[in-house]
Amino acid sequence: MPGTKLNVNPSTTDENPVLRDPDVRLMLRAKGGDQTAFTRLVANYQDRLVGVFAHMLQNKDAAEDLAQEVFLRVYRARHGYEPTAKFSTWIFRIANNVAKNIRRNSSKRKEVVLNPSESGPLGPRPGEKLLAEKSALMPTRQFDKTEMQTVVQEAIAGLNDSQRMAVLLHKFEEMSYADIGASMDLSTSAVKSLLARARENLRATLEPYVKQGKLNVDAPGDESTD
Repeated sequence: MPGTKLNVNPSTTDENPVLRDPDVRLMLRAKGGDQTAFTRLVANYQDRLVGVFAHMLQNKDAAEDLAQEVFLRVYRARHGYEPTAKFSTWIFRIANNVAKNIRRNSSKRKEVVLNPSESGPLGPRPGEKLLAEKSALMPTRQFDKTEMQTVVQEAIAGLNDSQRMAVLLHKFEEMSYADIGASMDLSTSAVKSLLARARENLRATLEPYVKQGKLNVDAPGDESTD
């Protein structure tokens, strides 16, 4: 029934700590028929999914379409949903599978390169603003942000698909190695290796800008802990 609240017993959260995740609780309410809860999940993840897909595909329109595809899959799967991981881990696993499917057919499609300076009729898209603010690869104030953002996006676009997804989940979604692994069907050690290779590739591409002091790079994969 719409509007129904999920009452979580404290002892239940001790048995299954995943239930402490507020988004997991929203999904459980959606599973029970609460449309308002599902709408809140869409609001929580819409811009985040669009941002990741935009970087993955370099296609603004496709990013929005794929975000909707993810929510459609989540909605269709709601009755069989079981809280075995954080909701963000679960939904980005779906997003990764959707991205894989679209990449299989990418050779048949003409891509539209995303221009970071493009804005909609109401100004910059929220997802684009979030990426610019959260990325640890963003430029120093002494350099033109639009130009430098383009350089960074091109560097990320130059990574292979797996490295790019791992970087986006790690830097923009601030996921742990374990959660990235769960989203991408990889072991924690494989994620660390993937991010280390991505770090070296990004440093090689962005080195000229770093040397000129135009860019501060906090490369993915430097962390020693999960």
